[in-house]
Amino acid sequence: MKILDFTMDELTRKLKKEYGKGLFHASALYREIYKYGNYNFFEAKEFTASKTFTEKLKSKIKVTPGQVVETYKENNLTKFITRLSDGEKIESVIIPMKNHQTLCVSCQVGCRMGCRFCKTAKMGFVRNLRPFEIIGQLLNARFVLKTDIKNVVFMGMGEPFDNFNHVVTAIRIMSEQKGCDIALRHITVSTAGLIEGIEKLTELGLTGLRLAISINSPVNETRSWLMPVNKTASLQHLKKTLLRFPLTKRGCFLFEYILIKGLNDSQKDAIKLVNNIKPLCVRLNLIPYNTVNGFNYKSPCDDDMHRFADVLTKNGVFVIKRWSKGRSVSAGCGQLGRK
Repeated sequence: MKILDFTMDELTRKLKKEYGKGLFHASALYREIYKYGNYNFFEAKEFTASKTFTEKLKSKIKVTPGQVVETYKENNLTKFITRLSDGEKIESVIIPMKNHQTLCVSCQVGCRMGCRFCKTAKMGFVRNLRPFEIIGQLLNARFVLKTDIKNVVFMGMGEPFDNFNHVVTAIRIMSEQKGCDIALRHITVSTAGLIEGIEKLTELGLTGLRLAISINSPVNETRSWLMPVNKTASLQHLKKTLLRFPLTKRGCFLFEYILIKGLNDSQKDAIKLVNNIKPLCVRLNLIPYNTVNGFNYKSPCDDDMHRFADVLTKNGVFVIKRWSKGRSVSAGCGQLGRK
């Protein structure tokens, strides 16, 4: 069994059903694998005392985080490529923040959303990642690349809500205190705006999990051009869905807005965006477009970024200007994907 696919509850039930064991040994497995990166779990005291059980378990369990085959660095940022068991490759990025390191993980090989500014979209959809392949990125970042990861963002290759069940399982594993111990408030799921996924997440009640939505234009026609998902999930429909989402008392949505020169960067766009946001509680990440071969868009200059942000700020929107990191190693927003 691929142990990285199992939540703590699932693993406990599995051990009880097949071996007559339970939480005691499940907790030990989680501790050794997720806290210490020790894949030779059978050397732990909980297993050396029960050799017959341990030998049976050793023959059944597979720890398969994938193999890190390439790394690229820009200052303190690291992009790493993982080769999966079927030979497919995914990209992940370790992003240096002020007081911590954030891991940007992928959830699919390719993507079927078709966003016209994204390199992953040019790949088309290949397949979903299983939970063990998502979790493997975190384990490799921590124990192969020796990085103390505090935050995880599902902003790499793929649309998380197009792989909903596997992504939710991975989140439950990441947030298990006996294992990875990343609190839900330090995990962000970014979506192009799949209404069904937001509604399903609403029903799960994963209190504290952060939700980010890629907006990129306050005009339906422009957004539909950039992001075909808008044709079936318009801005108005998306807003109504978000108004029903159970934010925590101090919670807010993250809106991601990729600024593209001459397309969605006018003062009118900024005012329309303000009206689209109200009355939602939003922090807006303003991101300059990162060049992708095959797309003829232009990046805004710094003055363009400041002007657009100033309109939002004067109208009460909290704006974070995300100056691009990782462009030189194709690790910026929209730049991940097969060459």
